[in-house]
Amino acid sequence: MRVVRFLLVAGSLLTLPAAALAQAVIAGSIKDTSGAVLPGVTVEASSPALIEKVRTAVSDGNGLYRIEDLRPGAYTVTFTLPGFATLKREGIQLTGTVTAAVDADMRVGGLEETVTVTGESPIVDVQSAKHETTLNNDVLKSIPTVRSYNAMVVVVPGVVTNLNDTVTGTSTTQFPIHGGRNNEGRMTIDGLNVGNPPGGNQPPAYVADVGNAEEVTFSTSGGLGENETGGLTMNVVPKTGGNRMSGSVFFSGTNESLMSENFDNIVGLSAPTPFKKIYDLNGSFGGPIKQDKIWYFINARTQGSKRINANQFYNLNAGKADQWLYAADLSRPGFSDRTWENVSGRITWQANPKNKISGFWDEQATCRACEGQTSGITDAARLSPEAGSVGATKPLRVMQASWSSPLTNRLLLDAGFGGVYYGWGSFERDPNPTHDLTRVTEQCAAGCAANGGIAGLVYRAQDFNVNNTGSFGWKGNASYVTGSHSMKFGYQGTWMVDKRSWMTNSTELSYRVTNGVPNQLTQTLTPFQNDGYAGWHAAFWQEQYTRGRLSLQGAVRYDHATSWFPEQTLGPSKYFPNRITFPETKGVDAYNDITPRLGVAYDLFGNGRTALKASAGRYLEGVGVSTNYANANPTLRIPTTLGPFGVQGVTRTWTDANSNFLPDCDLNNLQTQDLRGAGGDFCGIVSNTRWGQNVLTNNYDPDLLKGWGVRPSDWDYSVAIQQQVLRRLSVEVSYNRRAFRGFTVQDNTLAAVADYTPYSIQAPSDPRLPGGGGYTVSGLFDVVPSLAGQILNTVTDSSKYGDTSQVFNGLDVTVNARQGGVTFQGGTSTGQTTSDFCDVRANLPELVQAIGAGLQTSNVSTTSPYCHVASGFLTQFRGLVSYVIPKIDVQVSSVFQSKPGPALLANYVVTPTTPGVTLGRPFTGVPNVTVNLIEPGTLYGNRINQLDLRIAKLFRFGGTKTFVGVDLYNTLNDDAILTYNNAFVPGGTWLQPLTVVTARMIRISAELTF
Repeated sequence: MRVVRFLLVAGSLLTLPAAALAQAVIAGSIKDTSGAVLPGVTVEASSPALIEKVRTAVSDGNGLYRIEDLRPGAYTVTFTLPGFATLKREGIQLTGTVTAAVDADMRVGGLEETVTVTGESPIVDVQSAKHETTLNNDVLKSIPTVRSYNAMVVVVPGVVTNLNDTVTGTSTTQFPIHGGRNNEGRMTIDGLNVGNPPGGNQPPAYVADVGNAEEVTFSTSGGLGENETGGLTMNVVPKTGGNRMSGSVFFSGTNESLMSENFDNIVGLSAPTPFKKIYDLNGSFGGPIKQDKIWYFINARTQGSKRINANQFYNLNAGKADQWLYAADLSRPGFSDRTWENVSGRITWQANPKNKISGFWDEQATCRACEGQTSGITDAARLSPEAGSVGATKPLRVMQASWSSPLTNRLLLDAGFGGVYYGWGSFERDPNPTHDLTRVTEQCAAGCAANGGIAGLVYRAQDFNVNNTGSFGWKGNASYVTGSHSMKFGYQGTWMVDKRSWMTNSTELSYRVTNGVPNQLTQTLTPFQNDGYAGWHAAFWQEQYTRGRLSLQGAVRYDHATSWFPEQTLGPSKYFPNRITFPETKGVDAYNDITPRLGVAYDLFGNGRTALKASAGRYLEGVGVSTNYANANPTLRIPTTLGPFGVQGVTRTWTDANSNFLPDCDLNNLQTQDLRGAGGDFCGIVSNTRWGQNVLTNNYDPDLLKGWGVRPSDWDYSVAIQQQVLRRLSVEVSYNRRAFRGFTVQDNTLAAVADYTPYSIQAPSDPRLPGGGGYTVSGLFDVVPSLAGQILNTVTDSSKYGDTSQVFNGLDVTVNARQGGVTFQGGTSTGQTTSDFCDVRANLPELVQAIGAGLQTSNVSTTSPYCHVASGFLTQFRGLVSYVIPKIDVQVSSVFQSKPGPALLANYVVTPTTPGVTLGRPFTGVPNVTVNLIEPGTLYGNRINQLDLRIAKLFRFGGTKTFVGVDLYNTLNDDAILTYNNAFVPGGTWLQPLTVVTARMIRISAELTF
């Protein structure tokens, strides 16, 4: 504890308070020619990648040595001992966090006698249980992908992303792995996290400079004390300059004349998604300000794209106050345009032999002058252009500083700071001709030919928002390293802020219609303010011990997480008559967790070619201004029935009896009104009858927001064997299991189990449904009419209502080859997530819960009875290959992926009078309900296959190298369907394709490196 306290104090005093993630290691044993161990040998690791030139260690009493925290690059290892000939091992290539085993056999001789051996880098890590994949700079530049983080994660077997189309630019991307949570992925720059607080601190739409990175490493499992979550961590190791001037200029681009078509044979796809243009211009250079003392690296980049949006057309009635229907202008398809601009600089200063300091600043802007409609994560799936806002970041700023000091051959200190701050949102257009119009959603319950024929279409008016967020982290570490033993003590901290302002039209209403006829309205509060802060501190100890062929790893981590909210004021507004001020409030106060992690690696035959590995550990859900940390905000607990990402409000059934599209009722009267006899309308009771009152109807169980072991977590297990098959080819087979816990539920305390009436429906007869339809969907519930709009929720842990289970089991096979000029990295992953919440649902019929793996969840609710879901074993293939044809210097490379299609739904809208509905009365508070007729995990869309290819000619002139290449994205012109119409109407357009993968596209690329 003294060490931890020391680090806490030191971290507060340092102006550079965060540490870089662990880097590569060189370790090994030293013997004489008789096989006896040699203690006291001086070992030096030198590389041009080190501004300090060389790092030193001394072998211990067992003849073992270890040099940690080495940057990627080519190393020479020198062994010296009086009475023995000096031995040099050259050509040791380090990547990622690999432990490179470099052993030495020294013979008797003079120090002036040097024996030089050129060896190969080990390709099997026999001293670490961690699993990772590394792409070096040569590979990053050779493959046909956009130079962005979201284009790189697709090569990792086992990962799932929320974007499945060809990547043409940076966007906010979720990338859970092995059945993980959406928010578990992390992207770090030189080990410092670049986070997105509203998304649980996963990456934002940050343009990472992967094209100018030394390497990119993907860690998939087996992390020790430095890891908060158990998900995929992508670490970008940037270039830092060097002792000679170097740089590059890169350009890549295409336009619509270089695109094919792939939708001719797809029935129902009314518009393709061709790109009008794509461009990427990037210049960078670096070198010494002072040799061996100060290095710099500068980068500037501008990118952009414009494409036609599939099945989206401008509305002929847009901006017309007297028009309430959507009429597609087939001559004007909607479009998306994006621009990304950034300038960054890095300085590295070797102040003296014991102290190195570096600083980094990156200034970025997304869409400073975009005009099209680009849907974000919080937008409706189907938008008419006039209802879409402009998504942008203005600006996005990343700053970092770090310090490291090898005080002795055994003691290493490092610290640093990393932060990201940006304004984000879907901004209001200027001018906004829809500001005084009401937003409309077409439900299309039984077909909607009279109103555009597009289920779920949102049209007529914008919603918009202006938000600011930041995540600032700091770390400090002390490492003590001997030959056979290493220890690390560390402290980490993060502070996050997220301020959101949500707004809608001046009518403060939105309508839902079916075939153009209103059946529901929403009364909103605008503007709606939602501000929050979160933070966490962690201290960890981790240790590794090597004895013979066996390496043991262990770690214990302590986490303390909190959230809080500033003073906030809501109202008054048109339908929220009271002004309500909430004082500064605590949210999570506080979570405390101790999480153990263990790992073992065994060199099976003692030759460094076969490693058995196993790891186990408990990891936590990432802290962000999200989930419980944000949802405990009193502004999100007011009497409302809408979600956190948007204006708040309540819904009510509406019959527009006089067809004037105006609710002729007193909307501030929250009870049922039937004024049709007097020429007015029917307006049902609102969905929460305490709307507008200074009360909270979502009350948190105090035990959910504080305590030990309360924070959601997962136990992760891995067993693997890694085998060197050929000289530079290895294969790894790993079994992965993850078990998740910590699920939150809402219990309406005003309603007992008996207050929910069970009923069933009958699926229509339709040959497209399983078994031709006609089956019964039971287990549905509807609250009794006397409790309409009566809500007083307690938010608590699901374990108070029964047992839950969510488990992933999977098998990965990965191959890493650099053989005969061919580079291949990739493999396959097969796994299944099984979730069971049936015990909870039996005691909580109103349960609303998303269950299943991250981006493949399904919902349990009163109208979705599927509480036990098995996804089925889903298999994917991902990887890359690159080869330079000798003599003619032509490079051929490819990136490939094959993955399951999306889970399919059949969302069937039923009314109490629909044949087969057994409720026997009207639904409470709503005119109809939507029921999915397909059991989750049983029906998926066609597989999504994509093969991208590059053919490039390499030129070398003196000290310069140039390539000119042709990239073919979707080389085989696959027409895989990305999204389907999941609205089911008997005989209708169910499963009509909405978007397909981008057609074959030729993109010209060129780069000059000097």
